[in-house]
Amino acid sequence: MSGKRLSSEERAQIEVLFGQGLRFGQIAAVIGRDRSTVWREVRRNRTLRRGAGMQGVKHPRGRRPGYVPGQGYPRSWGQAYGWRYSHVVAQRHADERARRPRAGKLRPGRGQPWPPLWEIVKDKLAQRWSPVQIARWLRLEHPDQPEMWVSHETIYQAIYYQARGGMRQELARQVALRSGRSVRRPQSRQAAAGRGARPWVRDFHISTRPAEVADRAVPGHWEGDLVIGARGSSAIITLVERSTRYVMLGALPESRVSEQVIDVLAGLMRRLPAELRKTLTWDQGIEMIQHPTFTLATDCRVYFCDPHSPWQRGSNENTNGLLRQYFPRSSTDFRTYTQDDLDAVARELNGRPRQTLNWQNPAEALNKLLVATAA
Repeated sequence: MSGKRLSSEERAQIEVLFGQGLRFGQIAAVIGRDRSTVWREVRRNRTLRRGAGMQGVKHPRGRRPGYVPGQGYPRSWGQAYGWRYSHVVAQRHADERARRPRAGKLRPGRGQPWPPLWEIVKDKLAQRWSPVQIARWLRLEHPDQPEMWVSHETIYQAIYYQARGGMRQELARQVALRSGRSVRRPQSRQAAAGRGARPWVRDFHISTRPAEVADRAVPGHWEGDLVIGARGSSAIITLVERSTRYVMLGALPESRVSEQVIDVLAGLMRRLPAELRKTLTWDQGIEMIQHPTFTLATDCRVYFCDPHSPWQRGSNENTNGLLRQYFPRSSTDFRTYTQDDLDAVARELNGRPRQTLNWQNPAEALNKLLVATAA
């Protein structure tokens, strides 16, 4: 059985069979359609019957003897068999009828300004929201206004239409590898061997971390890392809460030696109530050699991942990738960013709706926890 609409191939079959003298019922049986479908198709898309340059085929029974001007053809065949039919003309008519006369929700009509909804979408795109996040946010923000709903595909189409090249390149940059590399960078065997003996990791391995951390059901468990700037000359601290994906960033204007890292890290954690600072998972970087000082100041215990195992801090690694949209690896000097600058970036990230949070954003999710702990 063919689809709901007749295809161009089916119309070509109708033209051939109509020209061979088959009745509508016989044509319908050949192409697997109902008789009325074939009759309506020929009726809707018939071509001129007179004059030079006529297109299509004529039914052999269309000019039977006994034709009476003004009365039509004999009842045994019917007037429909006197029409001409061309599958090319029929397909053109069908395409014209299928066109949508109205403009899209995010694209202007001819000579019209851009719809107001586009301004809302464009503002979210400027905040580096993805089209999927924007589409879901619109439905949650306007549950009773379907005119404010668009799919993520509609947003992509509006971006391509609006840009004519410029924004298309920007979009391609956003979905490319955030690291800017096309292949993996090989690790030095000597460097890997040098990381084998790390005495501060002993007794704090990730395998000894409380079981409640793994399922993300209990808040207050964090993942952390350093994001390094261009040429390795600067860095910032990134922290992500596992259950809400809430992000905090810390500036390291002077250096990333352990004393500086621990001091900034403790300051970030003190922004939170004690109930939301239970554990911190880090890699085996030397910047955490003084982690006992951090635990003493915040009552937050530190655990260390296996070497070369970034998936053990998956939320933090994903966040670091998002941060490369703001801080390209090849050109960023973090020493030029203040703590206020980093807090502004964190606010943008925490304002993006997340599918894993049922399209809440991390700020809303954390706020619920803060209200619950204060009650």
